[in-house]
Amino acid sequence: MAFARHLFALLLLLAACSGRAAPLKPLSVYFFDVGQGDAALIVSPSGKTVLIDAGPPEADERLAPRVRELVQGPLDLVILTHPHLDHLGGMVRILQTVGARRFMDPGFDHPSEAYRKLLEVVGRDVGQVMTPTPNPNNPEAPLTIGLGEGTSLSIFWPRVPQQPFLKDTRSDPNSNSIVARLSHGGTSFLFTGDAEPETEAALLARSVDLRATVLKVAHHGGRYSSTAPFLAAVRPQAAVISCGAGNEYGHPTAEALQRLGAQGARVLRTDRDGEVLAVSDGDRVTFTTRKGNTPPLVVSGGPAGPSTPLAPSVDVPPRTAPSKTEHTAPPPAGTGPTRYVGLKGSKVFHREDCATLRRSKTQGRTIYTDRDAALRERRPSEDCKP
Repeated sequence: MAFARHLFALLLLLAACSGRAAPLKPLSVYFFDVGQGDAALIVSPSGKTVLIDAGPPEADERLAPRVRELVQGPLDLVILTHPHLDHLGGMVRILQTVGARRFMDPGFDHPSEAYRKLLEVVGRDVGQVMTPTPNPNNPEAPLTIGLGEGTSLSIFWPRVPQQPFLKDTRSDPNSNSIVARLSHGGTSFLFTGDAEPETEAALLARSVDLRATVLKVAHHGGRYSSTAPFLAAVRPQAAVISCGAGNEYGHPTAEALQRLGAQGARVLRTDRDGEVLAVSDGDRVTFTTRKGNTPPLVVSGGPAGPSTPLAPSVDVPPRTAPSKTEHTAPPPAGTGPTRYVGLKGSKVFHREDCATLRRSKTQGRTIYTDRDAALRERRPSEDCKP
């Protein structure tokens, strides 16, 4: 009888142990330091790899070797969130040296020469080209890509043909950026490209569950995105901003940082912290950075839940921009109508009295005597709002 009781107790113990979930293998997300641009690599627990964006052209030489260090064989998926140069500049070289099995972009037409050349390489070297079209049999559900070991990537925006591209926004390519959420156990990451307020409003209107443990902040921390209603829906515990040290756009802006702070998100920045590595065990996300020697930052899973005690955030001096051998002062402000200035190699223009122009050491400058002429060639800077 005693033997029977002991056997019964043993069977109960084995049943309890078999019902306990096994620990999840780690998921790694690398937010690369590419200067003023975006590039992130997902390495799933099963070894599946997804590259989201590839930085500006000036990051080309160091980004491709870094990706090769981390990826064995071709990438499983390369995602271009939208066809702007600071997100696609290093992609051709990565496709040619690392390779990719699949490529996805929004399918939003854009006339840039760099984008055209990228599509030529994609058409020649990549096996499958995708757009984030929802399943017609379940059009309300997002396209979801399985990455093994219970890890998945869901595409929330765009949703053509179920919903049309956003039009007549401040920047239509930005507004139609791919927005995707990576899920692993009780943790999640929301990637937003350069999404605009209109993108955020469209997602909020659909009542999508946007909650995420980690937010990749839209548009490098620009003033327009990361609106308060959107952040309230996401409820991030940590936020990563990818931007260049001393960039001419003034990213990240004080407005965006203030809204993130009001939400209680701990902020990491590639301009200050260098490359950021986030590792999820399904319950918590641990951040380490290439710069600094402070203990890692840890946030708990469950995007709406309380965070674990946080280690001090990395606080290192910002990286200084390379100096030039010559310095060209900004053109003197005239007493007549406002003039506008575009820096060589830049896609934006500034007011003539903009503080960014006084700090910049770029030699080549284009002067516009009226705003319409500047708009035909560039877009307004976010720091001085010309």
